[in-house]
Amino acid sequence: MTPRHPFRFGVVAAQARSADDWMDRGRRAESLGFATLVMPDTMGPTLTPIPSLGVLAGATRTLRLGAYVLAAGFRNPVLLARECAALDFLSGGRLEIGLGAGRPGVEDDHRKMGITHESGGARVTRLAETVAIVKRMLAGEPAGDGADGYPPPAQRPRPPILLAASGPRLLALAAREADIVAIGAGPQEGEAGIRDRVERLRAAAPERFDDLELNMNLVAVGDQLHPAAAARMGVDLEQLARSGSPMVLTGGPDEMAERLLRTRETLGISYVMVADAFMDAFAPVVERLAGG
Repeated sequence: MTPRHPFRFGVVAAQARSADDWMDRGRRAESLGFATLVMPDTMGPTLTPIPSLGVLAGATRTLRLGAYVLAAGFRNPVLLARECAALDFLSGGRLEIGLGAGRPGVEDDHRKMGITHESGGARVTRLAETVAIVKRMLAGEPAGDGADGYPPPAQRPRPPILLAASGPRLLALAAREADIVAIGAGPQEGEAGIRDRVERLRAAAPERFDDLELNMNLVAVGDQLHPAAAARMGVDLEQLARSGSPMVLTGGPDEMAERLLRTRETLGISYVMVADAFMDAFAPVVERLAGG
């Protein structure tokens, strides 16, 4: 597979000790050469994305901002489109809109919000409807009963849309509608799990495939395994490294950079996220590869 996209790197952040700490975190990511800072969307102990990204828009100058990812079922899509339009306008065109059908454990989030938990199929349908409304409004077309996406976003024709996808229906939707696809594969599935989903994307929309930017989120960097991943999967770094998953990136900076080059060559993945806890450890890789 011939590389199609230059490398981009992002930071996933969710918590802060204070407003100053939050702004410093964004500035740190920007200074280290990361392209984006993105946030999860949960009802747990995490900052809520829309206002938090707005604060970072004022604290940074080049850092692109997004969610990883907004659960479509949590928000009215018309209001979501207007919030995204405002964020893109106020950030000077630095928003990337991340959308999904709901993370594992979304049932608990629905319970906390008093929202009926829908089946996976119904959530995918709702996501498709949300994507259509957001795209239409951000392109300047009214939705619903004449609702518009004021103010017009700074990016034209609209901010890019990232869709998180794992199963066949989500992958087919992402292949048709997304600009960026976050590949949802468990690291214990190894490289084969990611390859399977990449090939499903290609089969779903071969005419668009070369334009898609493919993304993955690392669970290990150097000699560090993310604590949440370790707790969720019940494995240590040595066990996980044996899976051969590209999401497990061990070794020194040169070794990690070479591994990512091979991953882009064989799987087409060029956009890589790390948790903010890994930001400094991963910075030498960013310095070697970003933009290349």
